[in-house]
Amino acid sequence: MGEPHPSPPDRRAYTNIIVLIASIAVVSAKTQGNIFATSALRSLRFLQILRMVRMDRRGGTWKLLGSVVYAHSKELITAWYIGFLVLIFSSFLVYLVEKDANTEFSTYADALWWGTITLTTIGYGDKTPLTWLGRLLSAGFALLGISFFALPAVSMPIKLNKK
Repeated sequence: MGEPHPSPPDRRAYTNIIVLIASIAVVSAKTQGNIFATSALRSLRFLQILRMVRMDRRGGTWKLLGSVVYAHSKELITAWYIGFLVLIFSSFLVYLVEKDANTEFSTYADALWWGTITLTTIGYGDKTPLTWLGRLLSAGFALLGISFFALPAVSMPIKLNKK
């Protein structure tokens, strides 16, 4: 009659192969002297985050988030576009005001870096305007960045609750 179809490989077999490959990679890692480099093992701890993904096996949370982003993609793209225009405009204004008085803003790229850090409210502080007009523009654009990036952060949970 014929031979029976072989059963598909067990999921545990794939897991064992992955564990074996990972073990070989860890054992063959370079060491300093006779001491095993445990720092290589410590750096793999971040993989424990993947346990959180296992909790949502069917991906319901990710499907919901994806559907909300897809349904409101025009608004999000518009927000990113306006944010990009504000970044270009604010960086150019601060460059014009600060280029002669401040060596940190000697190029437009320096001002663009400042604008990115200021509008996203990271605020490294590595580049700061020195003139009063530059500081006034900086404060205004920082407030604009806070309010602008807060719009999607507030509207997305509202849209998630509606679904």
